[in-house]
Amino acid sequence: MSKKNNFVFKALHIVAWIIFVGLCIEAGALLVNFIFSLYNPNVIQNLYQKLDLSEIYEQSKWVFYTTYSFILAISLLKAYLFYMVIVLLSKLDLSKPFNQFVSSQILNISYCTFSIGLLSFIAQQSAKKLMYHGFETNTLNQFWEDSSAFILMAAIVYVIATIFKRGVEIQNENDLTV
Repeated sequence: MSKKNNFVFKALHIVAWIIFVGLCIEAGALLVNFIFSLYNPNVIQNLYQKLDLSEIYEQSKWVFYTTYSFILAISLLKAYLFYMVIVLLSKLDLSKPFNQFVSSQILNISYCTFSIGLLSFIAQQSAKKLMYHGFETNTLNQFWEDSSAFILMAAIVYVIATIFKRGVEIQNENDLTV
């Protein structure tokens, strides 16, 4: 492996860690706010990222908890996705990348990415329906506006996982013939 490839690989690893830490902070803040809102509904107007969901809470507690659960689940899944990326990058051997762990980890990353996209799409459609019933959900679009991008990314990562799976099979066949 050349020095340039090694440098790029280490830089990607560092970037993945930075994104993971940022997503963990966001998910943690959202989780703490959710717990506080269970015990003290007065903090709902001062939620993380200046979300003021007090109108939704006053109109329907069920809608508030459902909507906030979507936000929380998507945030936690994004953090978990980057955790899986970090595990993949830390165990990936670029001199022999085609192994069973890498293949299964890439497949799991595609499933997680698809889950984020699908959950974001469901949340987005639910928010649109809630708008027809008089709920103000425009401030929540930042949490699920990229659903189609995650679904497309899941498809691409799945194709890569399939290629890696076939590469593992070919490498195992070659190891048996030698």
